[in-house]
Amino acid sequence: MKLKEAALAAVTLLSANAYAQSSVQIFGLIDAGVSYISNQGGSSNVRMDDGIALPNLLGFSGKEDLGGGLSARFKLINQYTLGTGVVVSNQSNSASPSPTGIFAREAWISLESTQWGSVSLGRQQDFMVDTLFGNVGADGAMYAGGFYNFRNGPFSGLNLPDSPPDEAFDFDHMTGGLALSNSVKYSSANLSGLQFGGMYAFGGTAGNFSENSAESFGANYAIGPLAFGAAYTNVKYAALQGDAIRNWGAGARYALGKALLTLLYTNTLNTQNGAMVNMVEGGGIYQFTPATSFAANYMYMWGNAGVDRNHAHQLNGSLQYALSKRTSVYALVAYQITNAGADAVINGTFGPSSGRSQFVGRIGVDTRF
Repeated sequence: MKLKEAALAAVTLLSANAYAQSSVQIFGLIDAGVSYISNQGGSSNVRMDDGIALPNLLGFSGKEDLGGGLSARFKLINQYTLGTGVVVSNQSNSASPSPTGIFAREAWISLESTQWGSVSLGRQQDFMVDTLFGNVGADGAMYAGGFYNFRNGPFSGLNLPDSPPDEAFDFDHMTGGLALSNSVKYSSANLSGLQFGGMYAFGGTAGNFSENSAESFGANYAIGPLAFGAAYTNVKYAALQGDAIRNWGAGARYALGKALLTLLYTNTLNTQNGAMVNMVEGGGIYQFTPATSFAANYMYMWGNAGVDRNHAHQLNGSLQYALSKRTSVYALVAYQITNAGADAVINGTFGPSSGRSQFVGRIGVDTRF
């Protein structure tokens, strides 16, 4: 009997150790509010909108310690519309004609070494997102305006396969909504502040190895209050007959007391028609109290002859008050003005203005879990 009890105790102990070295988490973001749009197709609009300050996400992540500094990890993330419960999905480089997967935001598994970095496979974010947004934190959309602060404007000549008509939605590929399917990614460990990586996405098209394929690279370095980095992503589309939308960018952030300053540059090129758009953005966030912060930034976007040499200025501002560590209320504004003859379109309004300017004002609440 004692032998049996000892055996049971040993099994229990082993199980406890296994669970102690493994973890599975459920996490998410929720955002909702009311937005006023000054001009959407010639008329003003007031609407309940969600996923603006933060994307609405529901995710599962897990990690298992395999010993010797090696671990297995996975992540599954679903993005949805809070007002309707509908799953948000984007095709990106996928050859699938029906991009409605429940985990289309991210779905991957990896092996990770504390010394050598990680190799992951699945549907993953490219390095425009990982490096410039995640690791460096150079994108003002992280602090002010959210979805409205990502790039759009009178640049429909870019002919982006994933954009709504008459827009250049998320033209520099940084919202995180355009993950790359069928991809293999290497990300280095943190080497005294230096991180780098590369990825390749298989197109999955029979008879044409490169169609719908993509490649991306990034590197960043952090030292004290300063972080900076650069990234490159090239996505080939069947819709462009094998040509690509090519993005590259560089950015930095600098912490200065209660303030954080950011600077970002991106370049977007359609290799089929030669249309190109540049964007430069500068701004920051200031923490007045532990609960109250204000963020603002300015961006200038300009294109070549492929987009009729159109340009646009945009200002974004956001005042946020934290009710707790998880939940905040906020007010934000975004204003865009273009050159004569071009219609303004702020990202996320999903409807260009009928004139040179467009304004959005919003109040909302967001929470994290």
